[in-house]
Amino acid sequence: MASTHENGGTHANIFIGPAGWSYPDWKGIVYPETCRQPLALISRWINLVEVNVTYYRPMAPRFFASWLNQSAANPKFRFAVKGPARLTHDREDAPDAGCAGGFRESLAPLVEAGKLGAVLLQFPWSFKRTPAARTYLGRLADALHGLPLCVEMRHRSWAVPEFLEGLRERGIAFCNIDQPNLKDCIAPSAEVTAPFAYVRLHGRNAEAWFNEDAGRDARYNYLYSKEELAPWVDKIMAMQKQVNDLYIVTNNHYQGKAVVNAFELQASFGIFRQGLPETLLHTYPRLKEIMAVK
Repeated sequence: MASTHENGGTHANIFIGPAGWSYPDWKGIVYPETCRQPLALISRWINLVEVNVTYYRPMAPRFFASWLNQSAANPKFRFAVKGPARLTHDREDAPDAGCAGGFRESLAPLVEAGKLGAVLLQFPWSFKRTPAARTYLGRLADALHGLPLCVEMRHRSWAVPEFLEGLRERGIAFCNIDQPNLKDCIAPSAEVTAPFAYVRLHGRNAEAWFNEDAGRDARYNYLYSKEELAPWVDKIMAMQKQVNDLYIVTNNHYQGKAVVNAFELQASFGIFRQGLPETLLHTYPRLKEIMAVK
C-alpha cells in the first residue's frame, strides 16, 4: 500500500496544510491586505487545504474549478473537502439524499483532476455511538460511496475496536484528532483504517471548547508548541508506513496559527520552504528557526 517517497523509502506521500485559507484575520499576517487570490499565494508553500465553506453552504462546481486554477502552479497540491452540516450536524433520521447528491456532483472538477484527497465527515461531540447513530452513518456512507471518505468523531464512545473494524471493511479513514482533553472527548490516536490516513489538529483551547458564547475564532485560537507537536510527529511517522497518502490538517486557524504549525510540521519531515511572508515571520519569529535550518 505504501508508495515510494522522495528519499527512496516506502513511505506515504505527506500533505500538510490548514483548514480554510481565506480569513479576514490572516490579512497582513499570512498574505498582504490587498491579496485577491490568497489560495494562489499560499499554495506555493503548502500542498493541502481543507475546504470548509462546503460545510456551511453548497458550492457550484465552478468554484472548485477556480480553486484548481489558482493552485495549478503546485502540481502536488490536493484538496480535502468538508461535508455539509446538513449531513453531519443538522441531520434528520436519514441522510438528506438531495444534499448528498448535490455535494457529490459539486466535487466533479476535483475528482476529474485527481486532486480530491479526502471528504471529511465531521460529527459533533453530541453524536455518540448509539444504534441509531450507527445506522445513520452506514446510510451516509452508502450515499457517498466511491468518494475517499474520512469520518471524524469527537466523543470517546466511538473509540472501540468494533467501530474501527467497520471502517476498515468499508475503506473509510478514521480521523485522528487533537482537541482539548475534556470530559468524554476522544483521545489522540494513530488509527489507520483505509488506504489513506487523516490527522486534524484543533488546538487545546479548553476554556472556549464547550462555551456556546465563544465564537469560532476564540475556539480555535491556539498555537501549538514544538513540544506539543512532537508526539504527533511520532504518530504520523508510524501511520506513514501503512498508507499511500497521509493528510495533516491544522484547524487552529486564528491569525494564521494554523499556517505556522503547518510549516513546522513540514520541517519535521524535511520539507523546508523559502520565501515565507515577512509579515508572518515578524508575527511569529520562531519560524526563523526553520529558515535557518535550510
